[in-house]
Amino acid sequence: MTGTYNVHSIHDRVFNMLTFQEPAPTFEEVWRMFQETDKRFQETDKRIQETDRIVKNLSKQLGELGNRLGEFVEHMVAPAVVRLFQEQGLDVHEFSSNVTSKRNGESLEIDLLVINDGVLVAVECKSQLTSAHVDKHLERMEKLKRLLPLYKNHRALGALATMVASDEVKAYAQEKGFYVLCQNGEGIDICNSATFTPIVW
Repeated sequence: MTGTYNVHSIHDRVFNMLTFQEPAPTFEEVWRMFQETDKRFQETDKRIQETDRIVKNLSKQLGELGNRLGEFVEHMVAPAVVRLFQEQGLDVHEFSSNVTSKRNGESLEIDLLVINDGVLVAVECKSQLTSAHVDKHLERMEKLKRLLPLYKNHRALGALATMVASDEVKAYAQEKGFYVLCQNGEGIDICNSATFTPIVW
């Protein structure tokens, strides 16, 4: 806006001079004003290029974050859920990632489904976990068996895996009956307290 205003001001000054509202300009004055105008246009162009560079860089970072989240699920979360089963004396028989289902106008998406003969864990993965994500996973768990009737006789557990989460959000997730899997250096820790009891859907 500033650049545009200055260009218009210079234009008005030249117009006033040429219509004799001001003393007639010298060649040097007119030339200097056109140079100022050109400089303003160059500055505006630089700002546009810098904005474009920032947008492209942000898009690249978001793409990299998406890739990181995919790797996070595949290489860190899945093994952690296997460990969770093993600590309960259960073998893992099947992994399913990006599970989707649509029935009777409802839809369901699950990042990772880890399945045993009688138990399953539905895992939602987030780069930064919030209480809203916890609430959304509650909704997901409530309709899981309705939209995935193949598992209607399974004990369904919920888990939330995250790269970053505040202590308050972790506590809230546990309060709602979810396992909480947190990134810790190069691995994943199960962050639940020793007294935690999961909710079974």
